[in-house]
Amino acid sequence: MDSATAARTAPQEDWPEPQAKRRPSRRLSAWLSALLLAGVTAILGFRTADSDGFTPIPQLLAFLPWLLAPAIGGLLLAALARWRVGLVWGVIALGGVAWFMEPYGKTDDPHGPAVAEIRVMASNVEFGQGTEGLIKAVRREKPDLLFVPECDYICSDLLRDELPRTDYPYRAASEAGGAEGSVIVSKLPLKKANGVAGTLGMPGAVAELKGGHQVRVQLAHPMPPLPRQLGTWRSELAGLRDYAADGRREDRSSIIAGDFNATQDHAAFRDLLDTGGVRDAARLAGSARTPSWPATLMSPLGTQIDHVLATPDFSARDAHFLEIGDTDHRALVVDLTLHAPQR
Repeated sequence: MDSATAARTAPQEDWPEPQAKRRPSRRLSAWLSALLLAGVTAILGFRTADSDGFTPIPQLLAFLPWLLAPAIGGLLLAALARWRVGLVWGVIALGGVAWFMEPYGKTDDPHGPAVAEIRVMASNVEFGQGTEGLIKAVRREKPDLLFVPECDYICSDLLRDELPRTDYPYRAASEAGGAEGSVIVSKLPLKKANGVAGTLGMPGAVAELKGGHQVRVQLAHPMPPLPRQLGTWRSELAGLRDYAADGRREDRSSIIAGDFNATQDHAAFRDLLDTGGVRDAARLAGSARTPSWPATLMSPLGTQIDHVLATPDFSARDAHFLEIGDTDHRALVVDLTLHAPQR
């Protein structure tokens, strides 16, 4: 049988695919790869430039680790298209995401002797809906300081009635309905102090720790970065930054805790850490990327917008996030140790 006859009698599925049919699929893969990688690169560009940009950049920066998915997808599509430029681009994009996923901020421990220990708990109860679950968690975790954003009138009354006054006799509150209410409940004596001004309640106080050590405490709950309210979000985070910076200039110990509506991938939050001279307790305790919101998603998903920040004279350990139910936030519990200045 000659070659012409063999070609005619060979099964059709064994025939090589015409090159003209392969090229459109490769071209489509290349275009899809470029689209995915361009989106990832744009977001990474703002992160690299230390800018939160404009909508939808701040909203997307909150979920920066999720960029691994489109970066990997873009790389695989580039491989399918045999697009060399796309392969290099994909590797660079993946490297950029991995680089920025590293926890942000310093972790060196104070060198002075420990003088007081304090357990801090921060929990956004979503318009007061999660109050009953929070009370159960408080009874179990026994925090010394409890920061509760979105604690409405009913929430405030429940905390007053259900938590023993012998254990939690002190409080500082912005009494209001809905998301505007916020409460600090404390085992430690609290002195009145001005809170940071904001759209939502952000009360402040001065706590007295063991040995008479005075610590400024401030609840954080700036507005979220909604499309038409980015200016408010930035200015209220700047207010918390200025509060921290004032304490830094005065060399006073400070704790700022609550729902910051910001992550380490937001320039405004990093400015608070750097300019304010405070450190993220979850970062210090090895839980920098543990998500706190939304609680409806499985733990590896979501993002961490609930924080406990403290001045460098505090060390931190045993940070953990709790499901308390009926709220879209997980509660954060962390143990802080205050250290005296080294002599």
